[in-house]
Amino acid sequence: MSQGSQIDVTANRAARKWSRREQAGRVLWALASPLFRYSPRPLWGWRRAMLRLFGAQVGRDVHVYPTVRITIPWNLVLEEGCAVGDRAILYALGPIRLGPRAAISQYAHLCAGSHDWRDPARPLIKPPITVGADAWVCADAFVGPGVTVGEGAILGARAVVMKDCPPHAILAGNPARPIRSTTG
Repeated sequence: MSQGSQIDVTANRAARKWSRREQAGRVLWALASPLFRYSPRPLWGWRRAMLRLFGAQVGRDVHVYPTVRITIPWNLVLEEGCAVGDRAILYALGPIRLGPRAAISQYAHLCAGSHDWRDPARPLIKPPITVGADAWVCADAFVGPGVTVGEGAILGARAVVMKDCPPHAILAGNPARPIRSTTG
């Protein structure tokens, strides 16, 4: 494509990215989310019930803090005992699965949505994110679309992870690099 030519993004902008049901659900979630956001911190069961009401699969003893920002709850699977800390972002345009006892610390950002940069119109894509059992995404870390964080792995504070993280690895930095293993 020459430097002077323009990309026609009109078709992409006009394309339906969500069904009518999904659009209605997003509106209802936006209206109901203050009941989630302003609930007192110890009301874990209340927030679990709200997430289930909006289609999330939520296990026992899941702790989601009231200030967590959740885009589309029905794209969430929160397995038993996992926790999501204050002001974390679960940008669940695509599926996000948190394994048993996984911990997502404050301000962490899990981004299951992006645009296909290979297509000049940059259509929306929704690759899944999986965080394995006993994994820990530390404060302010970013997990990109399509990433799997392996079982028992640790992503250090402010790490940026755009590729799969092996089980039991400790990664840090931007871009995140392995610095050691949790098993030795």
